[in-house]
Amino acid sequence: MASWGYVLCMGQNAKRATVYFDEDVHRALRLKAAATDRSLSEMVNEAVKVALAEDAEDLDAFEKRKSESSVGFEEFVKGLKARGAI
Repeated sequence: MASWGYVLCMGQNAKRATVYFDEDVHRALRLKAAATDRSLSEMVNEAVKVALAEDAEDLDAFEKRKSESSVGFEEFVKGLKARGAI
């Protein structure tokens, strides 16, 4: 069963997972957790949320640009050559 501190910080719907860190990364996380009075779980959860938010922004950008025409590599390079850029 989860400790009360974990449940209070992460909420009743928190799910448990096992994550393996490089030794130095784990030490850095523990030191930062102690310095900021936060748990490893809180820090990892926040980092994952930030990464997912960035992914959502990328997906929005892709969606907005999907109607734009695309140029293939060969066509682009030929255009550079034709314009004297290369």
